[in-house]
Parts: sequence; C-alpha cells; structure tokens
Amino acid sequence: MNERQISAKRYALVVILLTLLLVAAVFVSFGIGRYKITPATLLEAVWAKFAEKVNPLLTKLFHLRIVAPEVNVSVNAIVWNSRFPRVIMACLVGCCLSGAGASYQGVFQNPMASPDILGASSGAGMGASLAILLQLGAKMTMVFAFVASIGAIALVMLVSRAARGSRVLRIILAGIMVSSLCNAVTSFIKLIADPNNILPAITFWMMGSLAKTRASSLGFTMLPMAAGIIPLILIRWRINLLTLSDDEAKTMGVNVPRVRLTVIVCATLVTAAAVSVSGLIGWVGLVVPHLCRKLVGSNYKRLLPVSLIGGAVFMLLVDDVSRNLLRTEIPIGILTAVIGAPFFLWLITRKSEVV
Repeated sequence: MNERQISAKRYALVVILLTLLLVAAVFVSFGIGRYKITPATLLEAVWAKFAEKVNPLLTKLFHLRIVAPEVNVSVNAIVWNSRFPRVIMACLVGCCLSGAGASYQGVFQNPMASPDILGASSGAGMGASLAILLQLGAKMTMVFAFVASIGAIALVMLVSRAARGSRVLRIILAGIMVSSLCNAVTSFIKLIADPNNILPAITFWMMGSLAKTRASSLGFTMLPMAAGIIPLILIRWRINLLTLSDDEAKTMGVNVPRVRLTVIVCATLVTAAAVSVSGLIGWVGLVVPHLCRKLVGSNYKRLLPVSLIGGAVFMLLVDDVSRNLLRTEIPIGILTAVIGAPFFLWLITRKSEVV
C-alpha cells in the first residue's frame, strides 16, 4: 500500500470520526442545560415535529396519518425555539470561522492568518455598536454588523489597489489600517454611549455569544454562509496553487490573482455572516485549522472539509461549556481566548513549523 493510499484512508477515518463526534455533540447539546432533555424525549419531539409537517400532505394524497407522541409544550418550546437554532448556529459559526481561517492561511501563506486579518470582525463590531447605540433592535444589529463588515473589506480592497508593493502585503497592511479605523470608531461609540444600558450591551456583544440566537437569525445568515462556503469547497484544490509563483500557476492554466480574490471574497463573506450573529469570537479560525492540519496535512482538498467539520465540533462544545459551566452564561469569546492564547504561544515557539 503506497503513501497516497495510506493518506486517503487516514483522511476518510478522520472525516468519519469527526462526523460521529459532531452528531454526538449535537445530541449532547440538545440534552444539557437548565432543563434536562433525555435522548428519548428529544427523539419524540423530533418525530412529533416531522409528523406535524408531513401529515397534511399524507392526508391529502393518501388519506394516511403518522401517529406521533404527545410532547410536553414546554419541552417542545425549548427544543425548537431555543436549542435547535442555537445548536445549528453554533455549528454554522464554527464551520465558517474555521473554514475562513484555513482559507486565509492558504491565500496569505501565513499560519498566523485568521478571519479578522482584513478587518471583517472590527467592521462588524463597529456596525453592531452603532445599531445598539441607536437602539434599533436585535435584527437591525445583525444587519448593521453584516453591512459594516462587508464595507470594511471593500475599503481594504480599494486601498490595496491604490498602494504599491506586493499584492498580498498591500492587502494585509490595508486590513490593519481599516481595522484600526473601525476600532477607533467603536471606541468613540462606547465613549458617548449611556453607561447604564447601552455600554454594557455593546461590551457583551463584543465578547461574543449565541444566547440571543433565534430561528430568524438562521434565516438571515444561512444564505451568505452558503454563498461563501460552497465556492470555497469547489475551488479548494486551487488554494494549493497559491504557493506557486503567478507564472508557474499560469502554465497550469490557473489565474492566481482571480483565485486569490475569489477566496478572499468568499472567506470574508462567511466571516461577516458569522460575526454578525455571534459577535466577536476570536481564535477559532487560527486554532482549528492548525489542529486539522496536524491530522490530514496541508493539502486543501482534505484540509478545508476537515476544518469545516472540526470548527463545527469545536464551537458547539465551547458553546455547551459557555451556557452550562456557571449559573451565568460565559461569553464565548472569553472561552475561545482561554483556549487559543496558550495554543498561539505554543505555535510561535515552534519556529521550524511556523516559518
């Protein structure tokens, strides 16, 4: 058995194990909380919801009905109004941040690259802070955060076009500048905000949380997330070619500037969508891709799918700790920083692997 076959088997095994871990984490996440829900009760709630949706069609076409168990009203409300959207959103946010982080690391050929490298997170923070200051409500806060995040990236791309030097370096420097500008505006908003009501809300949003996730949040974010993730998956093999020079890539029929721009736009789109609903959650896009790289290597045909699944598992488990460790919910951004900072220190001390 050659090395390629061994690598393929290892990749398949990692994908299967991570998928099983994700399924197990989903069941655990539905069950734990202040109101405990057993797996049997959860399955009854799922079967009852399925019957509720399917029975009208079955009755109309075949005059049949699926017999469904009676589910407690409180259990039904907790499962479908609270835990279902939160569990799904945790998976989506983790998937997007991890996938974006892996993509940025490939585009910029920098293992320290993360989803906030181009100012998407700081732009979202500025937009959300403005919406909270104006007391526009939760939905408009998501909209403002998303639009401001996309606007920040658009400004980065405009500035990088006007600057001189290496294309990649121009984009990174423009991202640093725009991030600093957005952070300055956010600081000013905090300065003029009501310290009793508005300022605590802004501060809590900036720390990251999924506590206010509802079904409407899923509807708002799933389309831009899909619009970014699907192209990244389809062109993931081309990210490997970004390590080559433009001339070498052209001989292989690849337009490197176009691929680079496509990856940046897609990764930014999913980052903006994730941050707009979760707040500023750092380190996921740095930690998870590196852990996945240890498992399956640096080939993006394998690394990106594993990073997506690994990010979903990581965020779901962190969110479970966030809402169950203490009586008061811990902001997710705090927990990811507690995990990510030691990992970052470990990473930068291993110079032979970072450079």
